[in-house]
Amino acid sequence: MNSAFRRTTALTIATAAMLAFAAPAAAQPAGKCADCGTVQSMHYIEEKGQASGAGAVAGGVVGGVLGHQIGSGRGNTVATIAGAGAGAYAGHQIEKNANKKSYWSVAIRMDSGERRTYTYSQRPPVNEGERVKLVDGGRRLALIAN
Repeated sequence: MNSAFRRTTALTIATAAMLAFAAPAAAQPAGKCADCGTVQSMHYIEEKGQASGAGAVAGGVVGGVLGHQIGSGRGNTVATIAGAGAGAYAGHQIEKNANKKSYWSVAIRMDSGERRTYTYSQRPPVNEGERVKLVDGGRRLALIAN
């Protein structure tokens, strides 16, 4: 092989190696993180549960039976009706309380400018204004040291 061919080959290999190492750096500018952002707001939310009516029926039956144990004659009838009404109301409220939902809603302003909101069953270990990184597609938040 002649020396000109060797120099051209060496130069081509060196150029290809430089491009291979430079390509990843060009694809993601330094300091940018696709999964990073700043916590804009955090709110604890409690939604009232829905009642199907089963709690009211069960409560009415229990209240009626307990009310029937009181008095005799007309007093017994009044106590049964009052017990059924009070039991139905109590059963309805208990069912609604058992079905309530509570969660944390966290709004994050991503580095790209996009605003995303995530919900968590427990309070995330971050505060408003802190820089975070989304972990596992947003299932967890990790605090970024400034």
